[in-house]
Amino acid sequence: MSLTDRHSSADETLPSATQPAASPPRIHPAWWVAVVTFLTIIGAAGFRSTPGVLMTPLHDEFGWPMGVIGGAVSVNLVLFGLAAPFSAALMERLGIQRVIAVALLLVSAGSLLPIWMTQSWQLVLCWGIVVGMGTGAMSMGLVATVAGRWFVARLGLVTGILTAAGATGQLVFLPLLAWLASDHGWRSAAVATSVAALTVVPLVLWKLHDHPSVLGLTAYGAPAGTPVARPPRPTGHPARLAVDTLRHAARTRVFWLLAGSFAVCGASTNGLVGTHFIPAAHDHGMPTTTAASLLALVGVFDVVGTIFSGWLTDRVDPRILLAAYYTLRGGSLFLLPSLFSDSMHVNMLAFVLFYGLDWVATVPPTIALCRSAYGERAPIVFGWVFASHQLGAAAAALGAGLVRDHLGTYTLAWHVAGALCLVAAVMCVAITTARLSDASPRRTASGAEAPPAAQ
Repeated sequence: MSLTDRHSSADETLPSATQPAASPPRIHPAWWVAVVTFLTIIGAAGFRSTPGVLMTPLHDEFGWPMGVIGGAVSVNLVLFGLAAPFSAALMERLGIQRVIAVALLLVSAGSLLPIWMTQSWQLVLCWGIVVGMGTGAMSMGLVATVAGRWFVARLGLVTGILTAAGATGQLVFLPLLAWLASDHGWRSAAVATSVAALTVVPLVLWKLHDHPSVLGLTAYGAPAGTPVARPPRPTGHPARLAVDTLRHAARTRVFWLLAGSFAVCGASTNGLVGTHFIPAAHDHGMPTTTAASLLALVGVFDVVGTIFSGWLTDRVDPRILLAAYYTLRGGSLFLLPSLFSDSMHVNMLAFVLFYGLDWVATVPPTIALCRSAYGERAPIVFGWVFASHQLGAAAAALGAGLVRDHLGTYTLAWHVAGALCLVAAVMCVAITTARLSDASPRRTASGAEAPPAAQ
């Protein structure tokens, strides 16, 4: 059965396709939706900052090896990625608002419960499974869904801004969590993370509308005469929709090139630097609070870099941007081991500045390529591409911890990640040989959607 065969007619409560759009207010509601989405991702990002800050305190209190703690982070990163396509399908089926409100509650609960844990499996359950599922629902699939539904004009820019929300959360939470963990114990940092996620829920229920048609409007920048009604909701099971979308996309060369390169992105950011930068700096005598401040600076520059990348994506071939980003990132990782010391210095600040600008600058051009290739199914396809990002991150989080346990240093991990970034740059260049039009959904004579042709 094709994807569109399971679509129902438009909701009766929504405006009809022939109904004229209401006059939008002076500030289009799309911008308020974008603001709430930004704050939602910041609330979820509180946990993204937690592992790097709490790995050493947990190791000191419980005596668990770094590989065990990194394994809990690895489970989180896997579920963070695998939940993305299914949550995107759930948003299609149930609406954004309900899915995100439940996800925030999961993050809050999974962040709070570890303060009572006594065994390592409890860390895996809370950090890995509960928080992994919750944060996965608020990952880049949410960015693709909100931007695609609410914006026509400024699409790349908005994608960049929403992507930067994760880095902004890192900026806000890292110094605070490091201070709480150092001065008041790691449990106070866990409580702060839980509260941050919980406080966003009322905003989601108030302003995170599912679609412009709910308000009788069209998306921001939509051409005059665009129908008000949203596309019909799919009626099949969300998991079936997500799996069928993967099955169709996996027949195309574009998907595997994007998924492979994005796996390297995850390995070289969340999995390696995000998880192990602070412990690696601590190995060289740098105080945890200083290392956390450096990682927070990565978040500062990431905001600038990601928004600028979104602006560039509206103007430059996204494949060229991706190749440049991965090449520069790989070179910086080869240099990183020589930059660690017991104090902050100008060369390390230069690395932090550069790596911050490049951190998730890859997201806007990757989403743009998914949108070009897969049309209205792009959010779900990107959810699967993002799943590969998190599989790469999980492998790096676990692998770097094992490297540290066995070799006593992270040097090999940095060099392997640098080499993988160069491979990812080559993969992005190879996307230029793929015919994106062949990956777009086609229609049969009956009007049903046919799977894209394999490349």
